[in-house]
Order: sequence, then structure tokens, then C-alpha cells
Amino acid sequence: MPKMRRKSDLPTKICAACGLPFAWRKKWERDWDNVRYCSDRCRGKGNARGEAPGGKAAPV
Repeated sequence: MPKMRRKSDLPTKICAACGLPFAWRKKWERDWDNVRYCSDRCRGKGNARGEAPGGKAAPV
């Protein structure tokens, strides 16, 4: 059986929507390089910095 890791030893990223750090999860094992959001809620919200879906800046 593999040795357990502490959560603090796992890689982390900053969520593109909320800006909070989140840690690696087993379900993201094969796709960690492409993970940008910490949750489905943040993925639906998109970028909180005023960027509209599709990558274009929102009108001001």
C-alpha cells in the first residue's frame, strides 16, 4: 500500500475565477495541467476580472 501524503505536500494552483488556492485531487490526476478552476461553480462563473465567456473583455 502506498504511503499517505499530507495535503500540504500536494501541488496547488490559484483558481482563475475566485482567486483562492486549491489543492490537487485524485480525479484531476490525468488532467492537472489543464485544471483552472477549483469547482463547477467557479467554472460556470468564469474569470472574475471582468472577462466574458469566450475570452473577450466585457464592455465598460
